[in-house]
Amino acid sequence: MAAARITAILAALLAMPSLAAAPLPLFEDSSVIDANLEGPLGDLADRPDSRDQLPFTLRADGDEHAIKVRLRGKSRLRICDFLPLRLNFRKGEVDGTLFAAQDKLKLVVPCRSSPRAEEDLVEEYAIYRMFNLLTPASYRVRLLHTTFTDTSRDGEQTRLHTFLLEPEDQLAARLDGKTSQKAEVALTWLEPEHMALVYVFQYLIGNLDWSLVTPDGETVCCHNGTLVETGEELLYVPYDFDLSGFVDAPYAFPPPGLRLRSVTQRRYRGFCTDRQFLAQALETIVAKRPEIIALIRSLPVLSDKDKQRRINYLDQFFRAAENEDRLLDRFGKRCLD
Repeated sequence: MAAARITAILAALLAMPSLAAAPLPLFEDSSVIDANLEGPLGDLADRPDSRDQLPFTLRADGDEHAIKVRLRGKSRLRICDFLPLRLNFRKGEVDGTLFAAQDKLKLVVPCRSSPRAEEDLVEEYAIYRMFNLLTPASYRVRLLHTTFTDTSRDGEQTRLHTFLLEPEDQLAARLDGKTSQKAEVALTWLEPEHMALVYVFQYLIGNLDWSLVTPDGETVCCHNGTLVETGEELLYVPYDFDLSGFVDAPYAFPPPGLRLRSVTQRRYRGFCTDRQFLAQALETIVAKRPEIIALIRSLPVLSDKDKQRRINYLDQFFRAAENEDRLLDRFGKRCLD
């Protein structure tokens, strides 16, 4: 496929009337939603291994929704006090609201009810938004300022920032494709320009928690990424960035065997690919630096000092990218066969 063709194709797909016709207002805006989620949170937390759905009420954008909520996720259930949730809406009862056409939504929450954990969540949210700036083949997100009212604990309230993740079927529809159920993939099946962008972006944010291998206990590839079939090629769309160096969460550690002291140390873990695709990916990311920095500066919760710390981390990459050949040589020495 010719250079930049995939980006042009995906951009054209977004403009197609057939895709734009469906009313999906939730992810078309980046303003923060003020929300209240009321229900037996304590009962859910007391049964971390259960996938039972319990009745909750969600109030947002002037509307009230009777929904079902259950716990989700695996690793965070083991290490976090505040647990990720799945919101299940009643079909036909969301028409004409902010949640029109939505069914099941993943709500990403801070690992703990603390200022540091809330900052980490906003930083992970920012990573999704950064990748949105680079390619439409990325998960969209929507930030919420959520008041949690726990009816199982005398109405105890906690107010935190959270975010909603675009469902994978909506992601696939935007890309005029379908989610893949393949158990494994060959590199030749993957769109090379997009994969080069993924490789370099993961390096930018210092993320090692991803792979093109089927996770243990799962039947569908890949780890922390969704495969979308578009014609004869596959797009790997990454998610879950909380273990990245950009976020630098207290519970994040480098994978054993890499001999890294901290997740903030970058290590290229992309597969070996054509140098021209990596050069194009570098140019795409570098060209978006002003928008990326503006995004970081616009984030809520983070102090100016925290924002500058995150910008400084990204600028380590951008300074290295000024010597493109040297950085590409580094990628070539570290790439996976």
